[in-house]
Amino acid sequence: MPVGNVPRRSRGPVPVQAKRFADPLRGQTRLMGGQHQGDGSVTTSDLMAQEGRSIVDTARTRGVVLRLLGGLAVHEYCAGLVVCLRHHVDLDMVAPRRQTRAVVGVFDELGYRERVHVRQVTKGLQAQFARECVHGDGTGRAHAADKVDIFFDSFLLDHRIDLRGRLTQHPYAVSLTDALAAKLQMHEPEPRDLRDAVMLLTVCHGEGTAADELDADYLGALCARDWGLFYDVARNLRRCGEELGGAGLEPGDRARVNGLLARLTGAVEDAPKRLRWRARARIGTRRRWWNTVEEQGEAAS
Repeated sequence: MPVGNVPRRSRGPVPVQAKRFADPLRGQTRLMGGQHQGDGSVTTSDLMAQEGRSIVDTARTRGVVLRLLGGLAVHEYCAGLVVCLRHHVDLDMVAPRRQTRAVVGVFDELGYRERVHVRQVTKGLQAQFARECVHGDGTGRAHAADKVDIFFDSFLLDHRIDLRGRLTQHPYAVSLTDALAAKLQMHEPEPRDLRDAVMLLTVCHGEGTAADELDADYLGALCARDWGLFYDVARNLRRCGEELGGAGLEPGDRARVNGLLARLTGAVEDAPKRLRWRARARIGTRRRWWNTVEEQGEAAS
């Protein structure tokens, strides 16, 4: 979602040959606008995931790169887990900034209207599109409007995560590690954000650089560039560890996630830090280390 001066808003390793990126909703019974029934039925959450995939596919046919961010990126990896089901009312996506005009064209073709003031107040770093909600069961709409927030090049909420060169690892979403970083970068995460982080660690296919693998060294390198990001990521890794007892995981999964949290903590702490990082670390929390975020809705009248 747009902001003022800064844009806001047993599972062991699986063989590489497996179809990791198949549609997680394929073969399920659609329940338009309904709640999860515990039987594989598609919920409003799933409908939004389908909408996100449809937008990405439409963009792909026009040579435009779009990928899901936020809760629906988590959904791409965790759709099979009941604990990850929740209501989604909008879509967060990322695209290359050089394709801004083409992105606008895709959403215009899909019947969305751009809220032009968003691109103006964010100096081209973010865009927002909306249309009347098309999701429902015939008796009512799932929500008031379909809204899509687009980040260009970087995911920038409490901290900046540069995604240039990283948008083609997964066909529909940012990589699992980038989805995880987007949760861990939050200065004051909600319980669902910590739960999402834990679930991403639960379903990751081991360590490595593939889209659905955990790249601890990459996260460590991100934090080595920005002391503020380091501070909040390290704190949220500890918070995730504290949440494990109530995450509803099997003992084996809980032990595995605990080990991955330790691995991430070590990578974040041990990555080589430059002089500028060390100078900022000496200042510490005496100066604010996260971005101020405020939501923008319709342009003020």
